[in-house]
Amino acid sequence: MATKIYGIKACGTMKKAFNKLDALGVNYEFHDYKKQGIDSETVQTWVAELGIEKVLNKRGTTWRKLTDEQKLSSDADVNTAIELLVENTSMIKRPIVASTKGDEAILLCGFDEAAFEQAFA
Repeated sequence: MATKIYGIKACGTMKKAFNKLDALGVNYEFHDYKKQGIDSETVQTWVAELGIEKVLNKRGTTWRKLTDEQKLSSDADVNTAIELLVENTSMIKRPIVASTKGDEAILLCGFDEAAFEQAFA
């Protein structure tokens, strides 16, 4: 599996991640949510591995603009939260990086320079 990085091009955190991957010599494919969207199966995989608390960004403006009912529903039911993430990709924490190292799968969420170095150095 090639390395794939998911996010939004204009995001500052994404720029840090691109720069770090470039510095580490990692070839990657970029998946832009704004242009390509995301399917629920992919989001379900991330949530199963990382947990909804890690994948769902509650600090952004998109989350704050949701109704109280939508917020409560997503907190009560992970499938509802996944549906909201598919519909509102800005609420997915950025970046998500999927890759492999030997036989080991790598799945990173958010930019952590040390985690990137550990995974790809």
